[in-house]
Amino acid sequence: MATQKARIINDLTDLDGFIAAALVDSTSGMMFESMVNGSFPIEAAAAANTQVVQAKLKAMKAVGIGNDHIEDILITLGTQYHLIRPLQINNEIFIYIAIDRNHGNLAMARMEMRKLDQSITKL
Repeated sequence: MATQKARIINDLTDLDGFIAAALVDSTSGMMFESMVNGSFPIEAAAAANTQVVQAKLKAMKAVGIGNDHIEDILITLGTQYHLIRPLQINNEIFIYIAIDRNHGNLAMARMEMRKLDQSITKL
Protein backbone atom coordinates (compact mmCIF):
# COMPACT_ATOMS: atom_id res chain seq x y z
CA MET A 1 0.00 0.00 0.00
CA ALA A 2 1.40 3.37 -1.01
CA THR A 3 1.93 6.02 1.63
CA GLN A 4 0.21 9.39 1.36
CA LYS A 5 3.57 10.94 0.45
CA ALA A 6 4.00 8.49 -2.42
CA ARG A 7 0.43 9.14 -3.62
CA ILE A 8 1.09 12.90 -3.71
CA ILE A 9 4.01 12.43 -6.07
CA ASN A 10 2.37 9.62 -8.03
CA ASP A 11 -0.61 11.87 -8.84
CA LEU A 12 1.74 14.26 -10.62
CA THR A 13 3.23 11.62 -12.92
CA ASP A 14 0.09 11.66 -15.07
CA LEU A 15 0.71 15.25 -16.15
CA ASP A 16 1.69 15.67 -19.80
CA GLY A 17 5.40 16.39 -20.09
CA PHE A 18 6.19 15.01 -16.62
CA ILE A 19 9.93 14.83 -15.98
CA ALA A 20 10.29 14.59 -12.21
CA ALA A 21 8.62 15.42 -8.91
CA ALA A 22 9.54 15.37 -5.25
CA LEU A 23 8.20 16.14 -1.81
CA VAL A 24 10.96 18.02 0.00
CA ASP A 25 11.76 19.45 3.44
CA SER A 26 12.95 23.02 2.81
CA THR A 27 14.91 23.25 6.06
CA SER A 28 17.14 20.24 5.39
CA GLY A 29 16.80 19.52 1.66
CA MET A 30 15.74 15.97 2.49
CA MET A 31 13.36 14.31 0.04
CA PHE A 32 10.46 12.36 1.47
CA GLU A 33 9.41 10.93 -1.90
CA SER A 34 10.36 11.36 -5.53
CA MET A 35 9.57 10.04 -8.98
CA VAL A 36 11.61 10.51 -12.15
CA ASN A 37 10.88 9.82 -15.80
CA GLY A 38 14.33 9.31 -17.30
CA SER A 39 17.62 10.44 -15.83
CA PHE A 40 16.75 13.77 -14.19
CA PRO A 41 18.97 14.37 -11.09
CA ILE A 42 16.07 14.82 -8.66
CA GLU A 43 18.18 14.66 -5.49
CA ALA A 44 20.35 17.57 -6.60
CA ALA A 45 17.37 19.57 -7.86
CA ALA A 46 15.41 19.05 -4.65
CA ALA A 47 18.34 20.12 -2.48
CA ALA A 48 19.08 23.17 -4.64
CA ASN A 49 15.46 24.27 -4.63
CA THR A 50 15.47 24.43 -0.84
CA GLN A 51 17.83 27.36 -1.34
CA VAL A 52 15.34 28.95 -3.76
CA VAL A 53 12.56 28.73 -1.17
CA GLN A 54 14.78 30.04 1.62
CA ALA A 55 16.02 32.92 -0.55
CA LYS A 56 12.46 33.95 -1.44
CA LEU A 57 11.40 33.89 2.22
CA LYS A 58 14.42 36.02 3.10
CA ALA A 59 13.61 38.48 0.30
CA MET A 60 9.98 38.71 1.43
CA LYS A 61 11.10 39.51 4.96
CA ALA A 62 13.59 42.12 3.68
CA VAL A 63 10.88 44.02 1.79
CA GLY A 64 8.38 43.85 4.63
CA ILE A 65 6.05 41.10 3.41
CA GLY A 66 7.40 38.33 5.61
CA ASN A 67 3.96 37.71 7.09
CA ASP A 68 2.59 36.63 3.67
CA HIS A 69 3.07 33.15 2.21
CA ILE A 70 4.43 31.67 -1.00
CA GLU A 71 1.70 30.08 -3.12
CA ASP A 72 4.13 28.81 -5.72
CA ILE A 73 7.40 29.64 -7.43
CA LEU A 74 7.77 29.21 -11.18
CA ILE A 75 11.16 28.85 -12.83
CA THR A 76 10.94 28.97 -16.60
CA LEU A 77 13.82 27.41 -18.50
CA GLY A 78 14.27 27.12 -22.26
CA THR A 79 12.93 23.57 -22.35
CA GLN A 80 11.33 23.03 -18.94
CA TYR A 81 9.05 24.50 -16.30
CA HIS A 82 9.97 23.96 -12.66
CA LEU A 83 7.28 24.58 -10.06
CA ILE A 84 7.72 24.75 -6.30
CA ARG A 85 4.68 24.82 -4.00
CA PRO A 86 5.07 24.97 -0.21
CA LEU A 87 2.28 23.04 1.50
CA GLN A 88 -0.49 24.89 3.33
CA ILE A 89 -0.41 22.32 6.13
CA ASN A 90 3.35 22.83 6.66
CA ASN A 91 5.12 25.50 4.62
CA GLU A 92 8.52 23.97 5.40
CA ILE A 93 7.62 21.11 3.05
CA PHE A 94 7.17 21.71 -0.66
CA ILE A 95 6.12 19.88 -3.77
CA TYR A 96 8.57 20.27 -6.64
CA ILE A 97 7.85 19.30 -10.22
CA ALA A 98 9.69 19.61 -13.52
CA ILE A 99 7.75 19.35 -16.78
CA ASP A 100 8.77 19.54 -20.41
CA ARG A 101 7.76 22.89 -21.89
CA ASN A 102 6.94 21.45 -25.31
CA HIS A 103 4.69 18.67 -24.02
CA GLY A 104 3.41 19.93 -20.69
CA ASN A 105 0.71 22.38 -19.75
CA LEU A 106 1.80 24.89 -17.12
CA ALA A 107 -1.74 25.83 -16.11
CA MET A 108 -2.69 22.19 -15.60
CA ALA A 109 0.46 21.54 -13.56
CA ARG A 110 -0.28 24.52 -11.30
CA MET A 111 -3.90 23.47 -10.92
CA GLU A 112 -2.95 19.88 -10.04
CA MET A 113 -0.38 21.04 -7.49
CA ARG A 114 -2.95 23.37 -5.90
CA LYS A 115 -5.51 20.57 -5.78
CA LEU A 116 -2.99 18.19 -4.20
CA ASP A 117 -1.91 20.80 -1.66
CA GLN A 118 -5.51 21.46 -0.61
CA SER A 119 -6.21 17.72 -0.25
CA ILE A 120 -3.37 17.10 2.22
CA THR A 121 -4.62 17.03 5.79
CA LYS A 122 -1.61 15.35 7.40
CA LEU A 123 1.77 13.95 6.47
